[in-house]
Amino acid sequence: MFELSWAHPIFFYCLPLALLPWIFQNTTKKIAWQGFIPKDSLSGVLFVLSKLAASVAMICLILTLADPYVPEQIVERTRQGAEFVILLDRSRSMDDQFARPPRNTLQRYTGVKHSKREVSRDYLTEFVKRRPDDRFGYVFFSTKATEILKLTYNKDAVLATINAGGLGRGISQTDIFKALSLAVNMYKDEPYRGSRNILLISDGGQILSTEQKQYLQDVFKKMRLNLYWIYLRSMRGMTLDPSDNDNLLWIDMPERKLHKAFKTLGVPYQAFEAGSLDEFAQAIDEIHKQQSQPLIVEERVPKQHHHDLFLWLALLSLFPLMLSRVITVWGVKRAAHKH
Repeated sequence: MFELSWAHPIFFYCLPLALLPWIFQNTTKKIAWQGFIPKDSLSGVLFVLSKLAASVAMICLILTLADPYVPEQIVERTRQGAEFVILLDRSRSMDDQFARPPRNTLQRYTGVKHSKREVSRDYLTEFVKRRPDDRFGYVFFSTKATEILKLTYNKDAVLATINAGGLGRGISQTDIFKALSLAVNMYKDEPYRGSRNILLISDGGQILSTEQKQYLQDVFKKMRLNLYWIYLRSMRGMTLDPSDNDNLLWIDMPERKLHKAFKTLGVPYQAFEAGSLDEFAQAIDEIHKQQSQPLIVEERVPKQHHHDLFLWLALLSLFPLMLSRVITVWGVKRAAHKH
């Protein structure tokens, strides 16, 4: 249900002019005695209808001058999608070549000449374009976390922010806890519309304290958040989960410690290990498939003018008046020919 507004309501003062057809008397015909006029009930009805049509036409023209419109408004609709806060690592290691072979091995062609940050930018751009109804927020983090873009449906703003994330150089250290805390706060004052997700893209880890793990566990459950981590492998052979072929140096790696902490949060969590373009693409595809759920989205409906409606009503009201005038002229001419 829309609310009609008026751009020029001052024209409402002209509405009394619609009474003129009822006040005005035709003085072009003089009749000596009313008894000479035969009684015709049909003519009386047509007389009233003609005045009514004239009044309606005048009212519609005045309302057209008042310029009726429906203001710009935000409408909630149900679509398929999700909400994402993207956390992109801005540490210096993200400037390294993606899928780079170890330094003590022979060089081989991997098909990748871009940095991890540039590859992340390209795949995130594709991800956003594939999800027209999603709402995205964006955070850069290194030693500090910075909210670059609040949760928004504006895809142009999201794509421009992602593109800007591939520029410049990174900083030496990483604090993932600060980034996660900021992402949680971005959802804090937002009404629940559907699936809420935090997408972490990083090549590093962090050892969380007991207090930090407890805090994340509490707020993630309270706000019903899902957590995804696309881990960009920096060390060939090392995986987030322990294996039989583990190197002793990998046991206490911060990445593994962080992965283990995430699994104990008690919320939906999934990690993707991307050591190649194919693995990165598969991670993006899997997240895309999982997060196609009912989502309440806000659509901005632009301002709509409705003066055309009143112009058409005025035209329709004038049509019987013009028709009656034509019939009157035709009848007078026909009577004149008979005499």
